[in-house]
Amino acid sequence: MSENTSVIDTRYVADENSVRRRRVCNNCHKRFTTYEKVSLSDITVIKKDSTRESFDRGKVLAGIMKACEKRPISREKMEGMANKVEQRIRRTGSKEIRSSRIGDMVMKELLKVDPIAYIRFASVYKNFDSPEDFNEVVKMLKSARNKRVRKYENK
Repeated sequence: MSENTSVIDTRYVADENSVRRRRVCNNCHKRFTTYEKVSLSDITVIKKDSTRESFDRGKVLAGIMKACEKRPISREKMEGMANKVEQRIRRTGSKEIRSSRIGDMVMKELLKVDPIAYIRFASVYKNFDSPEDFNEVVKMLKSARNKRVRKYENK
């Protein structure tokens, strides 16, 4: 295969902020696919202790994966949650974001998918130190579920 290629199809992969291109070698006519990641501006995360570091989607995904460990949640679903959080951060247009806002975004995504993963993440993120902290979150989840059930029953 030579470096002399032509693009035959281009598709944008919105969830991954990338471009998928089908190419053909102009010499041997073999086809192949390339992916180009869109380069986005750097975002700085302001941590609880006021230190700053570059945003790392991998850390968001690692937190989601830890919360979802041994739960029936696919890797694709977890990747999707991390993508949604990153997209939401980038849509703000801000160059800096507090780690607490990122944690809130992750919790919101986990709550949509799995209440146990949500509780696991919340226990670390909110620094639970007593059984009462867990009870409060469980009560909130039950209350939210009951409201959804009543809303559905009243339709």
